Amino acid sequence: MAVALPATPTLLARLRRYNYAPLAAALALFVISALSSPYFLQPQNLLNILRQVSYTGIIALGMTFVIIGGGIDLSVGSMMAVVGALTITVLNRVGGDVGGGSGAIAVAALASIAFGGLLGLANGVTITKGKIAPFIVTLGTFAIFRSQALYWGDAGEFRSTSAAFGEMGQGTILGLPTPVWVWLLLAGGLNVLLNNTRYGRHVCAVGSNERVAQYAAIGVDRIRMLTYVIVGGMVGVSAVLNTARLNSLSSTNFGLNYELDAIAAVIIGGTPMTGGRGSIWGTVVGAIILGMISNWLNMVGISPYLQGTVKGLVIILAVFIQRIM
Repeated sequence: MAVALPATPTLLARLRRYNYAPLAAALALFVISALSSPYFLQPQNLLNILRQVSYTGIIALGMTFVIIGGGIDLSVGSMMAVVGALTITVLNRVGGDVGGGSGAIAVAALASIAFGGLLGLANGVTITKGKIAPFIVTLGTFAIFRSQALYWGDAGEFRSTSAAFGEMGQGTILGLPTPVWVWLLLAGGLNVLLNNTRYGRHVCAVGSNERVAQYAAIGVDRIRMLTYVIVGGMVGVSAVLNTARLNSLSSTNFGLNYELDAIAAVIIGGTPMTGGRGSIWGTVVGAIILGMISNWLNMVGISPYLQGTVKGLVIILAVFIQRIM
């Protein structure tokens, strides 16, 4: 009797199984960008892309947990503004004198991360205990956080008095910008948390089927609440690095549209909006794809005002591809 041999997996099946689609898209975009402009492959340009995407990329790492758990957070951009305002305020109060202030920077950074986690906790508690849809809650806090930043700064700027803080924001380690190192290290740690811990498995279970997760004695509210704490902490880290870059922030536009970039990076990276599964490294690739798109648009002379249109189309295309795959 003849034995049927297993069919060779198609390219589409392999992309679906191993989630290689984001990486394949990134490589294709890299080649297109390199052929479109002779300046794309210059080391400084590539470093600038990585630096720019690292700020939203850090937030996207936390957003990955939120979306895998079946939620959404529209408030991260506004949260970034109010957390950044706290960062500079604490830095100046504690002692960010010109030419020094390394201790003050550490205190301000810890305060920023803790404050971001606290705001994320407020979102999570309201969603889980108030039984209100995440979209509604975070849409509300989107307005609240931005309003608080504007009121706190009188719709003006927050300026740091610490030269060391600005030097940190512009610093490099082994030729790579400091924010990029922080982003990659956080990605490695959160990848372990998602794939190699009980909490990560529970996040996937809650996002996949909340009722089944409850039957399995998983604390659904606690698991989901912690995803918002994680994204809030990531906002705190990003706020420290981003305010250090210019040693100041504008309360009117700091963090503007960061929620769009963070969500887009997660979706492009292969995490479905329906939740239940996802990839931290896929999110990293998704953020890099967005950065290359913006860079390519600038190099070919397309108006920066059209970048939002392109990002929106990319999000829709990514969701469509996930649906057919």
